[in-house]
Amino acid sequence: MRRFALLLLAALSLPLGAGEAPRRPIHTYSIVARDPVTGDLGVAVQSHWFSVGGSVPWAEAGVGAVATQSFTEPSYGPLGLALMKAGKSAPDALKALLTADADREVRQVAMVDAQGRAAAHTGAKCIQAAGHEVGEGFTVEANLMDQSTVWPAMARAFRTAKGDLADRLLAALRAAQAEGGDIRGQQSAAILIVKGKASGQPWNDRLFDLRVEDNPDPLKELGRLIQLRRAYRLMDEGDGFVTAGKWIEAKTAYEAAAKLAPGLWEMPFWQAVALASSGKRDEALPLFKQVFAAEPFWKRLVPRLADVDQLPKDPALLKAIAAQ
Repeated sequence: MRRFALLLLAALSLPLGAGEAPRRPIHTYSIVARDPVTGDLGVAVQSHWFSVGGSVPWAEAGVGAVATQSFTEPSYGPLGLALMKAGKSAPDALKALLTADADREVRQVAMVDAQGRAAAHTGAKCIQAAGHEVGEGFTVEANLMDQSTVWPAMARAFRTAKGDLADRLLAALRAAQAEGGDIRGQQSAAILIVKGKASGQPWNDRLFDLRVEDNPDPLKELGRLIQLRRAYRLMDEGDGFVTAGKWIEAKTAYEAAAKLAPGLWEMPFWQAVALASSGKRDEALPLFKQVFAAEPFWKRLVPRLADVDQLPKDPALLKAIAAQ
């Protein structure tokens, strides 16, 4: 821990972005927030800039979330998270990084920590309209907007929106766009949500990690991807219930997933595979029939799954599946 602290102090002793050429501005609007019920932490962002998700949003389960934009300095992301992980509050972490940044007046940065303490900075040289609002466990921030009503509208939308954190973050982005958004228009968007408590398995702690790199209506596409991600999470839950032998719960999860993603035949196919592998032949066969009728190529995959023990090597079962 002492070595980590020394390394972090050494990093902060150097001006952020020292020796680098001036960066192009990633002007945008974003929100960072903590869900007061679950503790989940998230960032959502939209910009008229290609692949905004690659540089603006940062988050770590059990630690915090960061958005770094305007004349973006990406190191605010990992350094801000490192400081919060080391015990600093979001306001103190942001203050420390701004102190070390000679170009702080062109930055716009926001942070929230795992306790819901939030902070934001809008430099005096951010291109107008630019500003931010710090609320209860969240911040909204925007620059190069069409008008100065953008970030207040985001705050109102987040406070009043229903649903989980993803729903509320997306509501804030939509409210920004309804007020005119980025003066240049739209291009890309992203959402990153992690669990409020780290599990020790970072790959399981990312609840949403979605990007729309280039699209004429990125918020519409982001909304579609959020729904699709929910469907796949329900499929994962269904598989878990099958493994545990909880068939009623599995059926409920699978049906909910199919309802969120109609026409995506891969979902009922793998549901059928899970059921057939667990001795639920009568429930599996109608699903195979539906899938094969819509997309016949799935039938060719069945014997290959049996070859690698992903389906029972039961000739009668395989023949029944092939007959569907």
